[in-house]
Amino acid sequence: MTRSVAISAWQGGVAMTLGLALGLGAAAPPPAQAEARAEIPTHAEFAGEAASASARRMADWIVASRDNAGMPFVIIDKLKAKVFVFDAGGRLTGAAPALLGLARGDDIAAGIGSRKLADNPPRDRVTPAGRFVASLGQDLGEKDVLWVDYPSGVALHRVITTNPREHRLRRLASDDPGERRISYGCINVPAAFFDTIIDPAFAASSGVVYILPETRPIEQVFTQLPRRTRP
Repeated sequence: MTRSVAISAWQGGVAMTLGLALGLGAAAPPPAQAEARAEIPTHAEFAGEAASASARRMADWIVASRDNAGMPFVIIDKLKAKVFVFDAGGRLTGAAPALLGLARGDDIAAGIGSRKLADNPPRDRVTPAGRFVASLGQDLGEKDVLWVDYPSGVALHRVITTNPREHRLRRLASDDPGERRISYGCINVPAAFFDTIIDPAFAASSGVVYILPETRPIEQVFTQLPRRTRP
C-alpha cells in the first residue's frame, strides 16, 4: 500500500468514526425508501369536513392499521346521521347527510332478510353497526345500490321518494339528526351524492363500510380499535 493510499484510508476511517459519534452514520435509508415511508399516512384526511370525534378516531385507525385492505371505505356515523367516503389512502372524497333506520339499535333482527318490508315492525327497522365488505349491485327493482349486508337486505342507495308522507327529502335537508331516522334499515343518501361519489368509488372494486354503533361502546363493536389514535 502506498503512503498516499494509506493516508486516504486513515482519513476515511477517522471521518466515519467521527460521523458515527455525531449520529451522522451511513444508516440512512436510500431516498426511494425514505419517500415510500413518508407516503404511508397515519391519519385520515377530512379536508375540513365537520366530523365527530368517533368518526375521526375510526378513520385514523382504519388508515393506520390498513384495515380497509387497500380498498375505498365508508364511515357511517349513526348519531350524526352522516356518511363519509374515503379513497383507499384515507383521503375524503365526499360527505353527506343520510337517512337511517327508524329504530335505535346496533344489531339486526334474526331472519329479517327473508321478510317483506311491510312485515318488519318499527322496533326491527335498525341500521346495524359493524364492518361490512360492500359492492355495487342491483335491488329487486333493478336499481343500482351499494349492498352493505346483502343477506339482511341492508343497502346504501339514493333517497327513496315514492311515499310523499315520509318527507324524505325534507328530512335529509334537516340539521337535526333525529329527523333522519325513517328507513327500514337501509342508508338513503342524496341522489347526486350517490352518482358522483359512491358510484365512482365502488365502480372498480369492492370496499369496506364501517357503521358506528349508537347503543353499544365502539370498542365492543370494533374490538381491535385502540382507545386513542390521535396524539
